[in-house]
Amino acid sequence: MSQLDTSIQELLSIEGANGAALVDISSGMALASGGNPGFDLTVAAAGNSNVVRAKLKTMNDLGLEGNIEDIMITLNSQYHLINVLNASETAGLFVYLVLDRNTANLALARHKLNTIANRISL
Repeated sequence: MSQLDTSIQELLSIEGANGAALVDISSGMALASGGNPGFDLTVAAAGNSNVVRAKLKTMNDLGLEGNIEDIMITLNSQYHLINVLNASETAGLFVYLVLDRNTANLALARHKLNTIANRISL
């Protein structure tokens, strides 16, 4: 199993997780993905790359310095977490994690997501 597949499996082991992907920001392509969130994860990965690119453009337009760490989208039944990877080796990628809102502990999931994301390498 590749290191990326291992990372996806670790993400899916987070309580309440039902989908995860490692996504290229510029193309929207998922480099690795897994789970069954109840929708097409590759379409969601591509759509969320638009979200990240829009935020990066807005930051640039405003002259804001720094990096995006996380973006969280809350839905009635799910949390969608986007963790932008900023290490030199993984720059230009983000981790996309889908959580069931009824079974996930959001604080613990974010902590575990950060821990796993920091270990991802290509």
